[in-house]
Amino acid sequence: MYWSILVVFILGYLLIALEHPLKNDKTASALLTGVLCWMLLVMGRDTLLTHFPEAVASPEDSLGVIDRILVDKVGEIAEILFFLLGAMTIVELVDAYGGFRVITDRIQTKDRVKLLWLICGITFFFSALLDNLTTAIVMATLLRKLLKRQEDLYFFGGMVVVAANAGGAWSPIGDVTTIMLWISGQITTWHIVRSVFLPSVLCLLVPLLVLSRQLKGELYTSTEADPGADQEGVSTWEQNLVFWLGTAGLLFVPVFKNLYHLPPFMGMLLSLSILWIVTGILHHRRTNDNQRPELTVAEVIHRIDTPSILFFLGILLAVAALETAGHLEQLAQVLNEQFGNIYLVNTFIGLLSAVVDNVPLVAGAIGMYPLDVYPQDATFWQLLAYCAGTGGSILIIGSAAGVAIMGLLRINFIWYLKKISWLALLGYLSGVLLLYLMNGVF
Repeated sequence: MYWSILVVFILGYLLIALEHPLKNDKTASALLTGVLCWMLLVMGRDTLLTHFPEAVASPEDSLGVIDRILVDKVGEIAEILFFLLGAMTIVELVDAYGGFRVITDRIQTKDRVKLLWLICGITFFFSALLDNLTTAIVMATLLRKLLKRQEDLYFFGGMVVVAANAGGAWSPIGDVTTIMLWISGQITTWHIVRSVFLPSVLCLLVPLLVLSRQLKGELYTSTEADPGADQEGVSTWEQNLVFWLGTAGLLFVPVFKNLYHLPPFMGMLLSLSILWIVTGILHHRRTNDNQRPELTVAEVIHRIDTPSILFFLGILLAVAALETAGHLEQLAQVLNEQFGNIYLVNTFIGLLSAVVDNVPLVAGAIGMYPLDVYPQDATFWQLLAYCAGTGGSILIIGSAAGVAIMGLLRINFIWYLKKISWLALLGYLSGVLLLYLMNGVF
């Protein structure tokens, strides 16, 4: 039963990777994998005598130990899920009010190179503030309004993936993996910003400089109609209020954690509650003829990507089962023996994240390398945050932002592989090299 957990995990991962050919939703596969792993752990619970001798007095007591471990793991996972749920609700509410147009309506240039730098710059910093998936969705909507030619749409969409992942890597709330590291205590806010910001900039800057030499001329702009906010029953004043209040709420979360030393999801829920109250007041101030129930949180919350939250739940449960069974500790030993140092281990994890979802990779690393081996803000965690966050850009299916852009803009996998993958790889390796130099590897 001990090794069967690993077999089930691998088979579950194959189901997730082959989601489209098999016509099977990855969320269902992730949940099934997570539950089966814990079922097998219970069936083979005698192995806990080996891994937890201090906690298990007898085989009869092992079932109670598993129950306590599962409760602890679910508590850790719940912190991440509640954080994501609060953040996604805030972003959806801002989008419902048209708040993101405060930024997008100010983009006027038709020059290809200027627009590329502007779009990537906005994406880079938006991603750090919101998260890379949400930013990718917002920017895809913008690109469809600005661009007419498919080739332009593909190039800009591909670079949005690179910029969104690079921007999310240096912010504690910019990517699910950095959120996991931040909430679990591996990194602190200002240290990760200070240590990973420049490598993330270089990760985006190198592909931008290369593309700037290839893209010439002006754009064929889209003539797609874009109704104004007033036509939708939302005033400009309400747009601005909800946008800046939502932005301030997201920015307040790291401050809240540093001030009160409570988990970040508490700060996120506080920000959501304030925005909820304000939008509720705005809703009730409207006349009966101008009521907009779709602008209330009660309606907006229905648009939250619940399958993604359940996907993370399934994956994190499965990884927790592997950690409990001792598989992650063994993998850490193999990686250390094969690569010899943490720099190569993290570089490999980043490359692997282009093929394998980076959520379980980071969850696995957290389980493989405890804080008493690599303490908070150690170089290992800096490298992991950068590599796992940006390595997924090498393939369009390697990150949540890439999958979103692929679906929204219908970018072909092979096209991305030919045109963008090598640029993303060049940027990724440039950032890794800079991190090496900053930490005195050479």
